[in-house]
Amino acid sequence: MLRSQRESAEAEKDHMERVIGIDLGTTNSCVAILEQQTPTVVPNRGGYKTTPSIVAVTEAGKRLVGHIAKRQAITNAENTVYAAKRLIGRKWDSPQVKNALMTTSYNIVEGPHDDVRIELRNKTYSIPEISSMILQEMKMVAEEYLSEPVTKAVITVPAYFNDNQRQATKDAGAIAGLDVIRIINEPTAAALAYGFGKNVDATVAVFDLGGGTFDISILEIGGQGVFKVIATTGDTFLGGEDFDARIIDWLVDGFRAEHGIDLREDRMALQRLRDAAEKAKCELSAVHEAEINLPFIISAASNEALHLQASLTRAKLEELTEDLIERCIEISKQALEDAQLGIEEIEDVILVGGMTRMPAIQRAVQDFFRRAPNRSVHPDEVVAMGAAIQGAALIEDKREMLLLDVTPHALGIMTFGSHFEELIPMNTTVPTSMSKTFTTSRDNQTAVKIIVMQGDSKNAEDNELLGEFILTGLRRAAKGQVEIEVTFEINTDGIVSVDARDLETGQAQSIQVTASSGLTPDEVRRMASDASEFMLERKADDAYESAKQRAETLIASIDGMMAEVERSVGGADFGRDAVEKGRRALDAARAAVQSRDAEAILEQVQRLERTERMFRGVVGGT
Repeated sequence: MLRSQRESAEAEKDHMERVIGIDLGTTNSCVAILEQQTPTVVPNRGGYKTTPSIVAVTEAGKRLVGHIAKRQAITNAENTVYAAKRLIGRKWDSPQVKNALMTTSYNIVEGPHDDVRIELRNKTYSIPEISSMILQEMKMVAEEYLSEPVTKAVITVPAYFNDNQRQATKDAGAIAGLDVIRIINEPTAAALAYGFGKNVDATVAVFDLGGGTFDISILEIGGQGVFKVIATTGDTFLGGEDFDARIIDWLVDGFRAEHGIDLREDRMALQRLRDAAEKAKCELSAVHEAEINLPFIISAASNEALHLQASLTRAKLEELTEDLIERCIEISKQALEDAQLGIEEIEDVILVGGMTRMPAIQRAVQDFFRRAPNRSVHPDEVVAMGAAIQGAALIEDKREMLLLDVTPHALGIMTFGSHFEELIPMNTTVPTSMSKTFTTSRDNQTAVKIIVMQGDSKNAEDNELLGEFILTGLRRAAKGQVEIEVTFEINTDGIVSVDARDLETGQAQSIQVTASSGLTPDEVRRMASDASEFMLERKADDAYESAKQRAETLIASIDGMMAEVERSVGGADFGRDAVEKGRRALDAARAAVQSRDAEAILEQVQRLERTERMFRGVVGGT
């Protein structure tokens, strides 16, 4: 059947512009694509649909990502990074970083731009660089599934992330070799997957409690494919990691009371505690009691090996984490207030994130919203699916879907006395533009500094600095007589532009605010180049391993038939010649495997395949 030129062009466009959706999670990450109008989560090589967000460097300097990194975490605790997302885009002196310094088993150090870095095997990595390794793994998973290169991606972030955290995530994508065409909020992505193709017309709440962050978004989903966020709020340092920490604290306190030893001071012991706490927490979503048994956890001063044994009940876990659950509900109340809606106006509550499997959280959500939560979406996969849907919508004009999101934090400027004057309130639908008029604070003032900030505190110093510029050439006048109009504009990509103008003279200055991830453009380019070189080496290693595996299978098969072939035809000249050729093929193949040259191995594989066919013909014909 012939296709029209238009159909061919559209097919070519679809092929050239495949967009993947990535949920870059604190605990696990996930990648999805849209296939024939259906969002599909792509499994990794092990068949798992999620990959642990864990990166490690071995003693030999080899980089490990995902399940393989998680499996060696206990024996390589100091050089295994987990929950890096909690540090991305943060300043060194932030409370969250101070908390991480006290609880992580890897080395966190101060970066050159007041940012956070991680030291692994005497090499320092930025947080976006660590995150890029996970994104690179997701990119590879998708490429192996599609059998084609992938360059475009939509990456999700917690709705309550500020601009610096979002920029750091974009930088991570750039380092991984991805063109990040949009950053989308996780609860919004989940709502897209929930309502996609279902003609849903409802006001819904997305309750998203993951490994490191909590978000709640209230959305109106229209039957015509309109997804409008009304309000969003959250806590970027509240999640499964904190529930695990409560179990760890309980175990450490009990062990210290019994033996007088603080297990946190031993990195390997701390990693074993983390692993055991996470397993116990997951078990208690299905059973009422979990046994924690860690033999030889540490040695006493007398070199006596000490063991940790404990029984954790579901009731005890709920007691240990009661305030964390209450915090989630308090934030949910705030979201409803911000949306100016009553509980009875929420028609469905969608649970997202692995922590929502906890029965106490499900009960708390049901009690607060007065309705059983909707568990029809997969809590670990739905966010990546929504990102894939958004990616397809961005490149295909024909897809009928409109997403209207909000800015999660207020935007404004610092005014006299270190006050924060907001111009764009939080939960304002974007794109948007707003203006406000200010006056000079001193006599004969000829210049003003416009300090652009983001945050929710009236005290400017508590908010995030996004940028600053100076408006000069003002006419000399008494204090308060020069009027300056400041205009903020946010486009659909979340780019903030600020303009300041003297209303009398028209003198103006503007800035396009570029959030800081803690990396300079040169650093991002260098890291991207390093990552690209690593991928070439990785692909060469993968090609070698694949060729080696095939060669070794053939070598074993031919070896197994050699004796029988000699018995069958070894007496004849052609038989002796065939056996000798077989031996030479085996020797050449073994030498090629030793050389680690994938191309050389593949050449020998072809020779081995011919030998195997010949040997099977001899064995089968006797």
